[in-house]
Amino acid sequence: MYNLSVVLEDSARTYPDRTALVIGPRSLTYAQVDAAANQVANLLVSWGIAPGDRVALSCPNLPQFPIVYYGILKAGAVVVPLNVLNKAREVTYYLEDAQAKVLFCFEGSEELPIGRFGVEGARAAATPPRVVLMTADPAAPSPYEGVPTLAEAVAGQPTSFSTVQSRETDAAVVLYTSGTTGRPKGAELSHSNQLMNALVCNRLFGSQPAEDTHLVTLPLFHTFGATVNLNAGFSMAATLVLMPRFDPQQALALLAQHRVTVFAGVPTMWWGLLRALAAASDGTAGSDGTAGSDGAAGSDGTAGSDGAAAPGEQSLAEHLRLGISGGSALPVEILQEVRAQLGVSIMEGYGLSETSPVACFSLADQPRPGSIGKPVWGIEVKLIDPASPDWAEVTGTDEVGELAVRGHNIMTGYLGRPQETEAVLREGWFRTGDLARRDAEGFYYIVDRAKDMIVRGGFNVYPREVEEVLISHPEVSLAAVIGVPAEGIGEEIKAFVIPATGSSITADGLRDWAREQMAAYKYPRMIELVDELPMTSTGKILKRELR
Repeated sequence: MYNLSVVLEDSARTYPDRTALVIGPRSLTYAQVDAAANQVANLLVSWGIAPGDRVALSCPNLPQFPIVYYGILKAGAVVVPLNVLNKAREVTYYLEDAQAKVLFCFEGSEELPIGRFGVEGARAAATPPRVVLMTADPAAPSPYEGVPTLAEAVAGQPTSFSTVQSRETDAAVVLYTSGTTGRPKGAELSHSNQLMNALVCNRLFGSQPAEDTHLVTLPLFHTFGATVNLNAGFSMAATLVLMPRFDPQQALALLAQHRVTVFAGVPTMWWGLLRALAAASDGTAGSDGTAGSDGAAGSDGTAGSDGAAAPGEQSLAEHLRLGISGGSALPVEILQEVRAQLGVSIMEGYGLSETSPVACFSLADQPRPGSIGKPVWGIEVKLIDPASPDWAEVTGTDEVGELAVRGHNIMTGYLGRPQETEAVLREGWFRTGDLARRDAEGFYYIVDRAKDMIVRGGFNVYPREVEEVLISHPEVSLAAVIGVPAEGIGEEIKAFVIPATGSSITADGLRDWAREQMAAYKYPRMIELVDELPMTSTGKILKRELR
């Protein structure tokens, strides 16, 4: 028996004075992070939170995230990370589906009121959970009646705690994912899933104890950042430099200021860094904002650059030892340009929420541009015929099949959805829904993403979820959503909408309404009002014709 929080506790015991977190001028040691997490655990136990209870967490890349994350785990509860861009109606859905007992929510800003949406979403839930508001200023009072701040809630709680020991197969985290259809569903990941994936990452990356410094721009509420930066980094006593919102110029300054050794990002982040480097070299430095995350930032003002000029590529090459990319396919041109400018080969990985996430990785000493590499240690991968009821394997070189994965990284199932779990899990194999091919040397290449899924700026957007919100508008009859190529963010979201009879709605009006209903990365920037949609004889919309 063990608990995923061991990645923090072991480093706090072995390297108590090592800097764990940095944000702006502030820093916390491993001993301080562990003590603060113990206070959160004591709070939860005092509130009657029992092992297996689910506790939601909505927070950008700030010190409060790992403190509360590991505090929840220490108490034996299950972390339910929520995207900070969620609006109130979305928060309500996740809290109800997970049956969350508590919600820890960062206050946010006027532009991104994470706290307000969290409080409103919690109060609208069928069984409202307790809410704790995390404020940028610990001394600030809560603006919501009956909602304590984190500082108030943990005041007086002991800084020591006897961590609840869990079975390896017990759930540690529930990550919400839509797959490609239906409403979001929670993938249950065990303590073993998460710990093994973190340790495999360290094996892949050649990590050494108390040596690396990560620049953490990937959202920690997302599986990629939580595993590659947080769990893997903490297990090796790395220093994590937190950045709540990705800005290319600030990222370059932080990379140089903290002599960062490891940078993991989605392709649009690497693209933004290269553009910022080019701007710095020709004297036109200034962020164009195209590689950001639609306001995913928390707003305590501590994550910005200290005003230092963006560094040249030579200074970064002196200390940056490892580049990592995932989330969507990395264009070969970006991989080659990073190697030429920074002298570092990007390791490109593949995975999903259901696979903890890492399943395949390309190795720095065996680069294959355009390939997701080979299965990582302890993982099996095969291609199956997507039309075969018995999951018949596709074995020919360069033949296309659906990627299936088996190993220590596979989720235990979808929370409360046995039929949907049965549809994707068989004899330990998980069907990813992604089509791929394998070359003669055993390297895998993604041919197409799971049907219809859109990747916008590194965030997965599931058309059906957007369509369902659009159709809830009284003046909308039918909607179909697709992704269209867009420079800088990969894909933009476009909706084809058939207005209801007698409707006077405009595309601009519907877009403004959608912005209020959905997270910023989800709502369609492009809306086209049409009289009809192409369909099959059975009424299925032919999205390939729309594309």
